[in-house]
Amino acid sequence: MVNKISIIGAGRVGESTAQMLAIKKLTQQIVLIDLDEKYAKGVALDIQETASVYHFDTQLVGSNDIANIQDSNIVIITAGIPRKPGMDRADVLAINLKIIDEIMDGIIKYAPNSYVIVVSNPVDVLTYYANKKANWPRNRIMGQAGILDSMRLSSFIAIETDYSINDIQAMVLGGHGDTMVPLTRFTTISGISIEHLLDQKTIDQLIQRTRDGGAEILNLKQKSSAYDAPGAAVTIMVEAIVHNKNRLLPCITMLKGEYGQTDLAIGVPVILGGNGVEKIIELKFTEQEQQAFDTSAQVIKSLIDEI
Repeated sequence: MVNKISIIGAGRVGESTAQMLAIKKLTQQIVLIDLDEKYAKGVALDIQETASVYHFDTQLVGSNDIANIQDSNIVIITAGIPRKPGMDRADVLAINLKIIDEIMDGIIKYAPNSYVIVVSNPVDVLTYYANKKANWPRNRIMGQAGILDSMRLSSFIAIETDYSINDIQAMVLGGHGDTMVPLTRFTTISGISIEHLLDQKTIDQLIQRTRDGGAEILNLKQKSSAYDAPGAAVTIMVEAIVHNKNRLLPCITMLKGEYGQTDLAIGVPVILGGNGVEKIIELKFTEQEQQAFDTSAQVIKSLIDEI
């Protein structure tokens, strides 16, 4: 357990994340920061009132003053405008970039020793910008996406095959969007690659549904994008850091030559532990996998060029 985790953005993703962090007993205090102070306080109080059910002693605080993140061990950024039906993650770049810029000023000032997890979209570009803005060691600022995309692929495989989700482990790398790179060789059911268990047509359909995972939920809900699954994905990352689990997870991190890429934030397998991104794992890609990864990287670079 750490002393303090702050979540900047008390919307649905922030609220879901705060609830899961409290239930997991990962911190003594959770601070929810939002422009709407009353809303932030309401979210904090609502979660606080579940303490007797989930048996946690975590204190939740809502505020509109970023100074309240002072000395946070971990800061999670979920603030920004969400996508609406028909919008791409890149469509919200200009507005969310300004928001991230202001937030990073606050983090640098009030929580200079924290680990930062970026969730806001387009998450690859914003993670890149956060790293550039802070100029901290790259192990301390990371983005969440690959875990969420892998969770979605695992779920779709379970739905399609009726195999237990407990035996399914997926690996999705690359950018968080249409060019994400699901690695079917490393997506397994009890250690057996799905390439040996499913036909190619079915695999292709599962991959496409994964790429459209966020849009599918957005189109169904209409008034809201996904928040429970993203909150769970962030919680996995926080738990790995807090408990020094050294988990091998797909996370967005800055590359310095790995996978043939430099000066780029993109989803790759990392060891996530007490020092954040402890290590980047370099897989030996097939020619087709490398091409897909390079294509994904190029899309992110084109967005970075815009900023």
